Amino acid sequence: MLSDLFQNIYFIVFFSLVFSLLVSLRIYPVIIYLAHKKKLMDEPVHRSGHVEKTPTLGGVGMFITFSLAIIIMGIFIDLDRVDLVKLLSVLGGTIILLFLGIKDDLIELSPNKKFSGQIFSSALVVLGTDVRIESFYGIFGVGDLHYAVSVIFTMLVFIFIINAFNLIDGINGLAASIAIIVNTSFGVYFAMNGEYLHVLVSFSLIGVLIGFLRYNLSRVRKMFMGDSGSMFLGFLLAYQAIGFLSVNQLPQTEFSVSNAPIMVLAILAYPILDALRVCILRMAKGHSPFKADRNHIHHKLLDSGFSHVRATLIIALCNIFIIQMAFVLSDLYLTVQLYIISVVLPLVCLFPFLLVQRNGKIHIEVPKF
Repeated sequence: MLSDLFQNIYFIVFFSLVFSLLVSLRIYPVIIYLAHKKKLMDEPVHRSGHVEKTPTLGGVGMFITFSLAIIIMGIFIDLDRVDLVKLLSVLGGTIILLFLGIKDDLIELSPNKKFSGQIFSSALVVLGTDVRIESFYGIFGVGDLHYAVSVIFTMLVFIFIINAFNLIDGINGLAASIAIIVNTSFGVYFAMNGEYLHVLVSFSLIGVLIGFLRYNLSRVRKMFMGDSGSMFLGFLLAYQAIGFLSVNQLPQTEFSVSNAPIMVLAILAYPILDALRVCILRMAKGHSPFKADRNHIHHKLLDSGFSHVRATLIIALCNIFIIQMAFVLSDLYLTVQLYIISVVLPLVCLFPFLLVQRNGKIHIEVPKF
């Protein structure tokens, strides 16, 4: 009876989300207590969105909760050998990035050392499980990719998404909220197609993130996810995005998406755009693309008078709009969709630059040049 229950995809969705949420609400207070006791705090600097020392090891709580959830659920679900190998590879990759992130949170690693860890963790999953981007779906006339090209391109996608999420973790609630949107989008698709492992990853992570928001948005017992959390998130979301593309190409997939690459770009719209935007601006000024600054879209919203919560809400709504737009465009040729998204995405995500908050009211103002 119990084994039958754990074969029900909707029960897995519910149980993995609730279990990870409840465990996270017990784990995070312990992390906050230990961070205060050991003085493992984030010091505010000129580009920070906070003014007080804050515990910064939320990623440790995320990893512990997520690992417990997927290991326990994996036992009950009775995953096949292929999925177990994938699960162990994913956990191995997250462990590498977790320790890398913790060290960066405490002593600040060089970009080269972080990239080395990201390459190794990405290679572990791509080469160990053969989860990779195998086709461009005919965009620009490119179809199936050569194995070596596929592996290299997939690893680059992993590294880009990991760093994109690291870059958007600049205000309270933003990275976690965007990650919830991403996981919900992929999770619903995986549930419709009975992909147990991906469903488990998506909804366990949603529970972890909801629990994290409880403390990230708190005024009293606040905590940050730190680099350990943002890299952990970016890695798992990259895995889910690539899994989405892989599952969509399987002949047995019941509910496939005709514009899968465009949908991935839409779901990850804000992290992709903000990462590209700040890197281009930094290089245009002759700076390293890894040189931190306050030139992110979320920083501009804070400077316009918005609170962290309102800025997060505005950006999240823009991201959801782009996802809906990808559905509307799904019947067009993929290359045409890409052109349209490439034009509309910057316009929608740069819309926050026109918003100004004064006296509690939101105004739209055209910048003066």
